[in-house]
Formats: sequence, C-alpha cells, structure tokens
Amino acid sequence: MHGLRWWLVRVWAAPYTLIGLTVGCLCLLTGGRVRSHSGVLEFHGGAVPRVLNRLPLPHVLAVTLGHVVLGRHRDALELTRTHERVHVAQFERWGPLMGIAYLACSAALWCRGRDAYRDNPFEREAFERGQAIPTLAERISPR
Repeated sequence: MHGLRWWLVRVWAAPYTLIGLTVGCLCLLTGGRVRSHSGVLEFHGGAVPRVLNRLPLPHVLAVTLGHVVLGRHRDALELTRTHERVHVAQFERWGPLMGIAYLACSAALWCRGRDAYRDNPFEREAFERGQAIPTLAERISPR
C-alpha cells in the first residue's frame, strides 16, 4: 500500500504523465517496448525516436514527462536513468507548472544568447545530481 505522499506526487505530475502515456501507447503500437523501473514507466523503440527527432534538440537520448521516460532504445534508458530520475523529481515538485517553468527558463536564456538547454537550471540540476549524459550528437562527434 502506498502512502498519501506517493499518491499526491503522482496526481500533481499527472498532466505530463498522461502526455507521456499517450506517446508511450503510440510507441507500443509501432513495435516499441515498456517496462516499469523504480516507479517510472520507461518506453523505448517504435515511434519514440521519430517523436524525439521532432524536438528542438533532435539528438537527445531520452525525455521525461511526469512519471514516464521515453528513450530512443533500451541502452538510452540505461545510460540516462540517473539524469532522467532527477527530472521525475522535478515533475513531482513542479507538477503542472513544470513545462511552463522549463520553457520560460529556456526562452529567457536563449534571449540572452545563452544555451537554452545546457544552461537551463532544470538541466543543470539533472547534470549535477545525475551523471552527466552527453547527447547522441555529442557521443558521435565530441567537441
């Protein structure tokens, strides 16, 4: 049986989890896979790489939406697990405000000529607290 806090953080993050589950279902319908790991649903394969390619950073290995992580492939989920769990915790703290806060930080940074991804405080926390995970592009052609 789960305690009240467990339920509250899931309800608070639910709007994004539902988006992640929708993409996850598309993943499953296109041959992808899912598994539960430490209270988070992890989807990989199928349509997920095509969905991730449409993001402003098309070479990311994984993305978190609430209590769902979408990875390009199984190895991507393994490589990014610690980093993405920091994002899960952020969704638990920020709930429905997470997307707005993340995008507002990125926009403000971009307007100041800074890196909207690497300088974003949400990403900085994930890179500092989680292991530093390079993007696929950085793994292919390091600086």
